[in-house]
Amino acid sequence: MTSRRKFIQGAAVIPAAALATPALAQSTIKWRMQTYAGASLAAEVIVPAIEMFNKIAGDRMQIELFFADQLVPTGELFQAMQRGTIDAVQSDDDSMASPTEVTVFGGYFPFGSRYSLDVPVLFNQYGLNEIWDEEYSKVGVKHISAGAWDPCHFATKDPIRSLADLKGKRIFTFPTAGRFLSQFGVVPVNLPWEDIEVAVQTGELDGIAWSGITEDYTVGWADVTNYFLTNNISGAWAGSFFANMDRWNELPEDLQTLFRVCCDQSHYYRQWWYWGGEADLRVNGSKMELTSIPDEEWATVESAALEFWEEIAAESEVKRRVVDIFKKYNADMVKAGRPYRYG
Repeated sequence: MTSRRKFIQGAAVIPAAALATPALAQSTIKWRMQTYAGASLAAEVIVPAIEMFNKIAGDRMQIELFFADQLVPTGELFQAMQRGTIDAVQSDDDSMASPTEVTVFGGYFPFGSRYSLDVPVLFNQYGLNEIWDEEYSKVGVKHISAGAWDPCHFATKDPIRSLADLKGKRIFTFPTAGRFLSQFGVVPVNLPWEDIEVAVQTGELDGIAWSGITEDYTVGWADVTNYFLTNNISGAWAGSFFANMDRWNELPEDLQTLFRVCCDQSHYYRQWWYWGGEADLRVNGSKMELTSIPDEEWATVESAALEFWEEIAAESEVKRRVVDIFKKYNADMVKAGRPYRYG
């Protein structure tokens, strides 16, 4: 799977000079960073943060941003960063083929979160940051900051109104999500990102479970699908900023701090952009009809997710630690009641 997001063919890289106001000094630190996102999506999820960093850092440091697959395929991002071919990456663990024990939890871990705010709380208050830092330090990569993106919904050509409607559907989705959904008859399909839209048009794919409705509209999938299922298997995609450990350690402390602040700005931007976008397009979007699976039937999917968690936890001690955190967090949210959890 070469990319999570649509890569616009021929999209030009954003040169450092275009993102910065000052002229570069001879001693300027220069980084190359690649995002999972194609140009149209990157304009929202990463470009503003890099523009901010370059403007503030000035001639001390400039980051040259590349979009999905421009330097290496998304599935090779981790290796390229580890080698130092790329200095920094924005991606989820699953998409960049991270060799760590936490890879399965990146992207969409089934029902690990219900809302976008769950992700930063899990990392910053429930201990996931420490585990991610440990795992990536072992392989020469700095895990800088994790945040939330959009929820995971089905966008399909035919309506989904029951679990039976999922059977036999050929769906482009994440490896972990596909592994989970296969028990309900979903057929996960692995294709290059740039082929997805055409694959839906030609019938090679029946749909996509890769994003929320904001991205369906932003990247063009709403133009080739007819229905949007309001039930989701995860309330938020979990992704992160990473850097080659040596390049990170070479930075002076104030530039490390500035990079973290710009990452936090990016996380904040996405919180409201996705949250508002999801609601607005459900209400005002004209391209997709909304469908739902009844709550009592969908509850069987939620129960199956808990069994899936235990299956994952049995694979290693680290995975058990992460699953235990998810269990503790979600139990706390249920006890907290509304608005943290309903029902």
